[in-house]
Amino acid sequence: MTPVRVLLADDQALFREALATLLATHDGIDVVGEAGNGDEALREAASLAPDVVLMDLRMPVLDGVAATRRLRVDHPEIRVIALTTFDDDEDVFAALRAGAVGYLLKDVSSARLVEAVLAAARGESVLQPSVAAKVVARFAQLPDPTQPRPQPLVVPLSERELDVLRLLADGRSNREIAAALFLAEGTVKNHVTNVLGKLGARDRTQAALRARDLGLL
Repeated sequence: MTPVRVLLADDQALFREALATLLATHDGIDVVGEAGNGDEALREAASLAPDVVLMDLRMPVLDGVAATRRLRVDHPEIRVIALTTFDDDEDVFAALRAGAVGYLLKDVSSARLVEAVLAAARGESVLQPSVAAKVVARFAQLPDPTQPRPQPLVVPLSERELDVLRLLADGRSNREIAAALFLAEGTVKNHVTNVLGKLGARDRTQAALRARDLGLL
């Protein structure tokens, strides 16, 4: 198996040295270079073509988030794992938005770090448990796409009126709509009248066009 080529980017030389020594004990990993800031990391990445970059976030000259963002654009094949001391929300989400595929803290175990490097090289995401919890919590706050959007009408259409509207916009007659929805034709006629009134449309064609403009179809 070809070893995973790793670039270390951290402004603490002693930490880089310890990290290189640790990773060198694993046959599946080859530390190909080091960088002391984000700018050096970009230059080294361009010349060494690593598979994975272990990127500190708070570095001089160019920070890890900015360097990750640049790598994502210039070398999308390179996987970046943020390896840092901090796991506050601002750092976590800035790194992930910039394109990092992983986020680990520097107190991670050596076994977990090796596993993360190999996983990142395979295209997988790797997150510290505390970071994963933050991501899940943030995801839970997002709007549910399965929930109906609020209708931009003074008087919203009912679910049945929306059903009628969709078929009406398809060019179906009242009789065809009635058959499709298992309703009486007179009931469909009442629904159509309500739909036209709520949409402020004079006829079925205008109703369909207005409904599309409002995002109801």
